[in-house]
Amino acid sequence: MFKRHGSSLVMKRHRSSVELLPHDVVELILERLPVNSLLRFKSLSKDWKSTIESQRFEERQLIRRKQSRGPDVLYVSLHDDEAPRRIVFGSSIVSTVKFPTSCSIVCYGSCDGLVCLYCVSTPGFVINPVTRWHQSFPLSSFQQLRMDRLNKGDLRAPNHKLGFGKDKVRGTYKLVWLYNSSEYGLDNVTTCEVFDFSTNVWRYLVPGSPLRVLVYHKPVYLDGSLYWFTACEEETKILSLDLHTETFQVISKTPFPHISNPLDVNMCILDNRLCVSEKKWPIQVIWLFDSSGTWKKMCSIDLTKTFSWFGEPKCVLYISDSNS
Repeated sequence: MFKRHGSSLVMKRHRSSVELLPHDVVELILERLPVNSLLRFKSLSKDWKSTIESQRFEERQLIRRKQSRGPDVLYVSLHDDEAPRRIVFGSSIVSTVKFPTSCSIVCYGSCDGLVCLYCVSTPGFVINPVTRWHQSFPLSSFQQLRMDRLNKGDLRAPNHKLGFGKDKVRGTYKLVWLYNSSEYGLDNVTTCEVFDFSTNVWRYLVPGSPLRVLVYHKPVYLDGSLYWFTACEEETKILSLDLHTETFQVISKTPFPHISNPLDVNMCILDNRLCVSEKKWPIQVIWLFDSSGTWKKMCSIDLTKTFSWFGEPKCVLYISDSNS
């Protein structure tokens, strides 16, 4: 009790000293503090609480954290449903979190430090692994369709992936299912379901996507939009969905004309740019989509250097480097 009281007195003395500083200087100091410290400081001053909870401060602190922690590689341990899971951002933030449900699928990357997990049969959730804040979301119509197929013993039900991102204009977070309805015995259209965390309801987006999308690939988020590979027969394209206007657009063809094996291609975010890669054993090539709207070859990887002990791998684990 004495130690806690003494610590409180020390913090109050520091607060009195800091309050003599100009507010913009205080903001710069607060921006450099870890999230756990900010959570404590919110209770010491109404002005600090208002500053820390403002959208402007959150955006500036997020940028500073990204700059200080290096490559933003997201790693989530999912091997044990009962034990707390490890979540790693870059090289400096490691969190051990007890998840609210046993969801085992992780959306691509993170968005403002939030991670989204889901599964077929139970509600998913978005979690901030640093503050431990989380919010669940209900099952979508697509998940109900897939459960019905699985319950009938049909294990061939296509496994489309959930997208997670942010409407940068309104500042709200959204989830998106994009799936080919004909694969579930419905009309031959590509159906889009959107979940807005500000309304907490799933709804259909009409009109839906103009093109079919590749199954088994996770949509990636960058700068207010989600991106998918299309499943066109003649040539593969990149389809985007603006999360503010909720409109689809084909932004480009891929640098490879047609995908013969979906497992040989990947989409990711590198250096805050949209990238795609294609594996043609023994070479994997990565292209970057530049500001002029063209693909530039970023690098070629000789896979024999990586898999020389085992020969050509039957499957490849892709690690996503995301600044989103």
